[in-house]
Amino acid sequence: MARLTKVLNCICAICFLSVWLSGCSGLEQSEQEKLRRMNTKGEFIHRNHDESYYTLQTPPQKKRELYPWEEASSGAHAKITKEFFRCKGSSSNPPHADHKDPARPVNFFDCGGFQKHSLPLKGDREFVYPILIDLLNEVQAKTGGKVVITCGHRCPAHNAYADNSSYNQNSKHMIGAEVDFYVQGFESKPEEIIQILMRYYQENSLYQKEKAYTEFARLEAKDLNVSTQPWYNKEILIKLYKKTEGRDLDNRHPYPYISIQVRFDREQNEKVICNWQKAFNCYRRY
Repeated sequence: MARLTKVLNCICAICFLSVWLSGCSGLEQSEQEKLRRMNTKGEFIHRNHDESYYTLQTPPQKKRELYPWEEASSGAHAKITKEFFRCKGSSSNPPHADHKDPARPVNFFDCGGFQKHSLPLKGDREFVYPILIDLLNEVQAKTGGKVVITCGHRCPAHNAYADNSSYNQNSKHMIGAEVDFYVQGFESKPEEIIQILMRYYQENSLYQKEKAYTEFARLEAKDLNVSTQPWYNKEILIKLYKKTEGRDLDNRHPYPYISIQVRFDREQNEKVICNWQKAFNCYRRY
């Protein structure tokens, strides 16, 4: 019994001590608050309604940049990019022989297509002459018809496989400087497309002050593979292939088609020339 009494006395002492300490802590806080109020000074801030210390500039309005899907169209159709120019070769195409010399026939094998090699390279990047892309998008925007590229880039192997004629040996298709195409809805009216191509130079402010670009002449030459005289200015040459002309592996459709070749590189200020060495070394094999 005596031991229980001692335990109870200890508990009471601990409780009293904790209450006393908390009371002291509250007392200290109260005294500190009184001292703070006694030493606090304040004053009113006065300012006129039209008084300002900083001039607020009206933020300039910035035009919202287009999202990728908003700029990925030309007219009602997908915008033409360099991806549309990839080589149409295929390793599934069977080899064929050239029997010009029966004693020594030559076999031609197609390439593996865009899965086996890149587009032409410029500065380690895939490249197609931008004027070709701009012109095709202009045609789509003005006609509302879809541009069908039948032949864009051809690697040397596919170029020889598609057309092994001597005329085609240095085709600018191999360096991304030529394109063959027709326009859906205008298959029988290629002359209207040619007019759009020429007007592009006359209406574009980049060319309006240079007659070498705005004025087109007709090419007179004996070794042409078309019956219609091509049109040309300083930068491009336009050919019109009729239904019975220019038929090769890539152009096996029944329509007339248009070919655009780049003659002059405005960025490099030099003529665009294709040869075998340049064509063979301008793309990457996978």
